[in-house]
Amino acid sequence: MTITHAIGLGVLGVVVGALGTVMGAGGGFILLPALVLLYPHEPAATLTAVSLLVVCVNAASGSLAYARMRRIDTRSALIFIAAGLPGAIAGAWSTRWLRRQTFDPLVGAILVAVALSIFFVPHRDAAVPHGAATRRLVERSGVVHEYRPRIGLGIVVSVLVGFVSSLLGIGGGIIHVPAMVALLGFTPHVATATSHLVVAVLALAGVLVHLREGTLAPGLARSLPLVVGASIGAQLGARLSTRIRGRWILMGLGVALGSVGVRLLLVR
Repeated sequence: MTITHAIGLGVLGVVVGALGTVMGAGGGFILLPALVLLYPHEPAATLTAVSLLVVCVNAASGSLAYARMRRIDTRSALIFIAAGLPGAIAGAWSTRWLRRQTFDPLVGAILVAVALSIFFVPHRDAAVPHGAATRRLVERSGVVHEYRPRIGLGIVVSVLVGFVSSLLGIGGGIIHVPAMVALLGFTPHVATATSHLVVAVLALAGVLVHLREGTLAPGLARSLPLVVGASIGAQLGARLSTRIRGRWILMGLGVALGSVGVRLLLVR
């Protein structure tokens, strides 16, 4: 790998880390399609493994930043992690059977579907009615979030998130964040922060499976600059998130997902 190539991957990592942290999606929805386009002859399992490793580091770095802000709903995160772990392991193990002819359009279709759900499923950026909230989270800055999480439904969603995130290497946040806001009762900023912690642990489970299967080894060299860049970008993204309204976070996520998804569907 040339120095120019390494620098380019590092810059890509910064972008992935910053946008992934702002949107709570882990950045895999940007990185995986980029890897698909940059390495058209690599096996799907290797691309998924590289993407998951970067997602894991990015989400862990972003989670530390969000934890310092006291924006993570730790109780909900731990429940969702426990529910998603079996799916994450199964998804990573299943990538060995995915051929690129199936993998590329499948990723594109899922990205477009999630983007459409963001735009057409109603979501909320306001406090729940007085007396209806069952959870109250106060950030270090003093910002108060009151909401009523639907934990039972969240467990079901987390199983799906774990499987899809590891199968495709895109990070479960692209499903988790919209679902936490539209279906599970979380406010957007709490959803992005909490989802980041969930994504970090589920991605780690997928990475460990890929290490054991040997599918990560061929992509380790290109992973290093991506990981360094993503770690830097994650800290930047966490700071930017405090200046962006929750509604715009979701809209930005929808536009990004739709654009990348269509691009992948058009590639032949």
